[in-house]
Amino acid sequence: MSTLHDQLVAKEATMSVVGLGYVGLPIALAFAKHIRVVGFDIHEGRVEMMRRGEDPSEEVPAEGFEGCDIAFTANADDLKEASFHIVAVPTPIHASHQPDLGPLLAASRTVGQALKKGDVVVYESTVYPGCTEEDCVPVLEEVSGLKMGVDFFVAYSPERINPGDKVNTIETIVKVVGACDDATLDVVAKTYDLVVKAGTHRASSIRVAEASKIIENTQRDVNIALVNELSIIFDRIGINTFEVLEAAGTKWNFLKFQPGLVGGHCIGIDPYYLTWKSNKLGYHAKVINSGRYVNDSMGFYVGKQTVKRLLARDINPLEARVLVMGLTFKENVADIRNTKVIDVIRELESFNVNVDLVDPQASAEEVHEEYELTLREAPEQGAYDAIIAAVNHDEYVGYTESDFRNLLRGGQGTVVDVKGVFRGKTGDLDYWSL
Repeated sequence: MSTLHDQLVAKEATMSVVGLGYVGLPIALAFAKHIRVVGFDIHEGRVEMMRRGEDPSEEVPAEGFEGCDIAFTANADDLKEASFHIVAVPTPIHASHQPDLGPLLAASRTVGQALKKGDVVVYESTVYPGCTEEDCVPVLEEVSGLKMGVDFFVAYSPERINPGDKVNTIETIVKVVGACDDATLDVVAKTYDLVVKAGTHRASSIRVAEASKIIENTQRDVNIALVNELSIIFDRIGINTFEVLEAAGTKWNFLKFQPGLVGGHCIGIDPYYLTWKSNKLGYHAKVINSGRYVNDSMGFYVGKQTVKRLLARDINPLEARVLVMGLTFKENVADIRNTKVIDVIRELESFNVNVDLVDPQASAEEVHEEYELTLREAPEQGAYDAIIAAVNHDEYVGYTESDFRNLLRGGQGTVVDVKGVFRGKTGDLDYWSL
């Protein structure tokens, strides 16, 4: 008996991917090298770019579009020709740190309008355990008039995309899959096996698959928070955190996390989904919430320490000029969403410090639209009292003492090295790192 997987391989059936951002587009293109795909996004401008072989997120090169059987569309009616739907839309949080399911539920309504008997819907968006079945499935059923488990079937397979990472890709990272029943699990796992060479892990349920994703980033968040807190303590002691980590790292079982700004749309957001669910169940997550508090405060801490260094050099913050190098949430990506560098800048601005911002990866238009900041094309030579190396883009990591001196006023000033990459490379300049 032919399964949906067999029909996809024979191109007798079509897959849709809903949401073509950092996660959805690479998935859609990977599958489109093997089966027929409809790629859907609500933004017509982004769709037009992809039709030209351009990734709006600047992650997939032009050659990544070659040899792909994919039709890009912003017309939801085109989803009706698909029988296997993958939902890969953002799951952000509100300013109150509550989950924002708006995009996910809107995507569910869109897919629900296209559902027919026998279809499979797979969610990849990061959510709290239970969200797929408790929040998304009711929308699919209401809009379609069909019944999950009888007329259509649902699975969850969390995305594991790492923006900017060219080594750990869709093909090389094991894919976790959970489904509403064993038959659906088999179809979905075999379908992902078409593109995931590392294979699939079949979870016992959708909730287990959801939980496996949410704790990946929660674990990293808590460990980074510990090291960030240690860096605050070590700074007061007067020793360098990275030197301590190097020494401790000589033990075989020491976990080598480093301090830094924890932003982006994964580690800085996902734990709040888990703590929200925990609160609903009557338990206040103490360790996770404490870690979030520490990491959310680090941008302000870096800004305040910069001002302290200026004051220690008898420089009035009102007259100071500081260069911030890098705004994106991590190195070598263009994504500025939920970057914690903005907290550094806002803290400096609260002291009326004059801030210049440069970032070779970010879009000046997006920076202005998102944060109302002006992105300079290049820093001004010999103009700054302090330089904050906030993001380690490839364009910056080769900086030498001479490069910093050329940017500092009179060749003297403070270098704030958030990730410690310039340790021992700044001569007798005033140097500070986490």
